[in-house]
Amino acid sequence: MPELPEVETVCRGLNELTPKQEFRGGEVLLKRSLAYPVSMEEFWAGLKGTAIAHWQRRGKYLLAPLLDSSQEQPAGWLGVHLRMSGQLLWLQRNEPLQKHTRVRLFVGNSGELRFVDLRTFGQIWWVPPTEAPESIITGLKKLGPEPFSPDFSQEYLRKKLQNSRRSIKTALLDQALVAGMGNIYADEALFKSGIRPEKLAGNLSIKEIECLRTAVISVLQAGIDRGGTTFSNFLNVLGVNGNYMGIAWVYGRKGEPCRICSTPIQKIKLVGRSAHFCPYCQN
Repeated sequence: MPELPEVETVCRGLNELTPKQEFRGGEVLLKRSLAYPVSMEEFWAGLKGTAIAHWQRRGKYLLAPLLDSSQEQPAGWLGVHLRMSGQLLWLQRNEPLQKHTRVRLFVGNSGELRFVDLRTFGQIWWVPPTEAPESIITGLKKLGPEPFSPDFSQEYLRKKLQNSRRSIKTALLDQALVAGMGNIYADEALFKSGIRPEKLAGNLSIKEIECLRTAVISVLQAGIDRGGTTFSNFLNVLGVNGNYMGIAWVYGRKGEPCRICSTPIQKIKLVGRSAHFCPYCQN
């Protein structure tokens, strides 16, 4: 699943290519890709003739405030969640369709935002100008602080983790704890902070909590700097792979030597999710 660095990479790419360009129509090739409104006619009626002001990211969501035809008045929002396998690609309208194309958004004279989704869990919303995004995209209400924000402080993390009986790896995957974290960067942050993934979150010391907070910020920034991680099918808006796997500490490296101590990286299952770690560096 695309995580914060991958979604941020897409967001930045979209902001370079799409603002101020008007939606001219499109096609919905898989109806369930529309989360709201479920009516394709209502979706196009709301979107057509509007223009993207800019894109922003909240957790793993992409959000674009829209402007009316004068590009002066608010005209609602466009929301996208890539889920497991979604790709949002910027293409010319005449380019051949990818096999798993679900939604086509025609932008400007010849551009297209093409939503490609192998697993079909991704979703797109049009939010009317009379509604707040979180009233329609209800998952936004459940998100914790952004990891780069002042709200993600040592004290915040301490209060959230104290008395928790979950493993720290499981806790980090909870979007209500910190928005945008996922399996890849949780493993990476735990390695950098020297914490075993199965350790109970409530048993972390103050020093470990501060190390973990710093590591979360560090690995997410490294992921952004590398254009995200392409482990299976992530692509940026121009169809280019991310490069973080080339420097990953533990994720996806089962059996390979630790980059610090050369001990083979191990992989275990925690509540149905994989966890990679170095048994020597994380103890």
